[in-house]
Amino acid sequence: METVEITIQRRSRTGKGAARGLRSAGRVPAVLYGPKRTLALVSIEAEQVQRRLAHLEGSHLIRLVHADGPDAELHERMVLVREMQRHPVTGEVLHADFYEVDLTERLVVSVPLHFIGKAVGVVAGGILQPILREIEVECLPTEIPEFIEVDVSALGIHDAIHLTDLTLPEGVQAVGEPTQTLVTVLPPTVEAKPTEVGEVAPEAAAAEGAPPAAAEAGPKKGPEKGGEG
Repeated sequence: METVEITIQRRSRTGKGAARGLRSAGRVPAVLYGPKRTLALVSIEAEQVQRRLAHLEGSHLIRLVHADGPDAELHERMVLVREMQRHPVTGEVLHADFYEVDLTERLVVSVPLHFIGKAVGVVAGGILQPILREIEVECLPTEIPEFIEVDVSALGIHDAIHLTDLTLPEGVQAVGEPTQTLVTVLPPTVEAKPTEVGEVAPEAAAAEGAPPAAAEAGPKKGPEKGGEG
């Protein structure tokens, strides 16, 4: 996987007012944290976030470069994006959380699944039904797959691909129940044939000649009054 590089600056102010000020200046507030470091407050150019981070799927390794020269705490740190908060209407990135990783230690991350091919069951009229769009894997940060391809071409109706069926890159191990279903092919849905004008539906024809129901013979008698207890 290609490493993404972004430039950061240290920030000192916190709070909603400070965050709005940064966004007005074209920057996105962010935090950097990890198991072996104290929380650091940083910011990134909004243009960089939009161009290099906003479109990423899954887990990508990111190199932080400190804009104001080498900084022992911030410069050349390798991180993953743990969360990006977005505006509910515009989709604009409002805040980012970066998690520092150790390149020598394995970790668990989410990787998207890309379904390729056209299932024979779909050709026969079935419906391809993905159950999971991503899975968790364990690997070194430098070995995180960008995505995992799942070839569905051989799937017939009612067939399925499970977690244990995946072919993963060397050094990458799936996390989860091996029998977990990833994708299946459902049978085609059958709609009831509309009745032609003047045609008697089968259930009506079967009942033809039967005596009229009590409901049709006259009005129903109301329940006899009794004590309400």
